[in-house]
Amino acid sequence: MRGLRLFEFFVALLVIGVVICFCFQLSLIRNTSVGKVFQGYLPSQALVQGQGLYQACGILGATVMPHSLYLGSGIIQARLKDFDKLNNNFVEPEESEDGEEEVKYRPSLSAIRSCLSYSIAEQSISLFTFALFVNSAILITAGASLYGVSGADEADLFGIHDLLSRTMAPVAGTIYALALLLSGVSAGIVCTIAGQMVSEGQLSLKMKPWVRRLFTRSISVTPSIIIAGAVGREGLNAALNGSQVALSVILPFVTAPLIYLTCRNKYMTVATREGDGGVEGVKMANNWLTATIAVLLWLLICVMNVALLVLVGLGEVD
Repeated sequence: MRGLRLFEFFVALLVIGVVICFCFQLSLIRNTSVGKVFQGYLPSQALVQGQGLYQACGILGATVMPHSLYLGSGIIQARLKDFDKLNNNFVEPEESEDGEEEVKYRPSLSAIRSCLSYSIAEQSISLFTFALFVNSAILITAGASLYGVSGADEADLFGIHDLLSRTMAPVAGTIYALALLLSGVSAGIVCTIAGQMVSEGQLSLKMKPWVRRLFTRSISVTPSIIIAGAVGREGLNAALNGSQVALSVILPFVTAPLIYLTCRNKYMTVATREGDGGVEGVKMANNWLTATIAVLLWLLICVMNVALLVLVGLGEVD
């Protein structure tokens, strides 16, 4: 748990750093009413147009990263064991009859309920406060300071830095770069740890921790270095936006089995004891309301991605 807490604390510091940077950016905005800001949250025609839909899918992919689902499922294992140990419910794994494989640890029902409540609260707070604020602050800063400015429509990451420095304040560009650095480090860590989870579980790769981290980190960083060296600033900006959209396109394929499995009592039953009639357990599958909302959101994401792919095929998205 010490390593898990250090990981969570470090990522939290990075996210708080990003929040502080954009709070400062918002404080520099002038001549923009609160009413116009909240009006931007209402659906508009621009959202279903080519470039607007492309950017919306990019924001979706960057916020709900598919690989973070693996990370969330992996890091909860240590919390389950810690709960059972603190409450004297932990049973040491025993060797199987052949003496080779060990019977896997099974968390208690109380540990599952406690960690489930913790995870729901954690995800809700992070998504509806920090993630919502950061994404909103990015759009508000760009809309309030760059709208109507010459060259803003075609500006890349480097161009936005120059425009913010010129239109808001010289320090605004530096704060913007610092926010990108902190968010990039945070996303890179999440990607690396998620890669470790996959390599340890699905692929069953056994290697030293530092070798595994170096391997997964290299996979995530190397493409950016190659792209930056091959196509320069413009290509790097396009690759960043494209990678976020790719995450959005992948999202339905990752979440479909997750929704299906969590809605089936066959897989979501926690065994409590064995009786004469077989194994008895508590059914913890999603209720009909949660399942309905999940399916509707999944369909919405699918429609967005299909529409985007059609627009890309028609050449209406740059």
